[in-house]
Amino acid sequence: MKKIFWALLSTTLFISVLLLTYWLHVNYFKVDVVLYSSLADALMATVLVSVPLYLWQRLNIFNHFEKLQLSFIWLLGGYIFAISIPTVIDRSLSFYILEKIQQRGGGIQFAKFEEIFTKEYVKEHRLVDVRLTEQQASGTIKIENGCVMLTERGTQLANASRFFRRNLLPKQRLLMGKYTDDLVNPFLHSEKASEYECINTQVQLNSH
Repeated sequence: MKKIFWALLSTTLFISVLLLTYWLHVNYFKVDVVLYSSLADALMATVLVSVPLYLWQRLNIFNHFEKLQLSFIWLLGGYIFAISIPTVIDRSLSFYILEKIQQRGGGIQFAKFEEIFTKEYVKEHRLVDVRLTEQQASGTIKIENGCVMLTERGTQLANASRFFRRNLLPKQRLLMGKYTDDLVNPFLHSEKASEYECINTQVQLNSH
């Protein structure tokens, strides 16, 4: 019972430190990518709470393996927090739909959603700026002479994403009352809005 009590107390302290670290980070420090900064907060909180766990004699009721387990559980909990709350709320289209319906008085015409996404969502959330900034910070794209180009890492991730989408996403997915495989290969019937390829990248592709 004594171990359970101190484990719960230590975990409560970790949660408090994690939330405080996150709050300080988003309010007083610059953030490049929400996911990465949240993961850094989780790592920092784990280290801060693990120090007394290893140094405070009262907590020597835990052996080294148990202390390592607690630290790992806290780190995993911080990872789940980073993925599930700030990152999801920052990126989720589902949350945007709920907020937008609330903003417009609790109801929106179904036929107007495509217009809302293209004319309001992209501007309000600065969607292009946010995503390109994140991809640059992640090293998956580079912007040169007005062209957004994949890096080697970006090409590898794009290949992996396409493979997973085609082979491991649901082939019978419910969309507005009908099961379809449209999202397994969304580019299959894609219509190009305009001529937007970069000439330099086309030359590089043709030369290979």
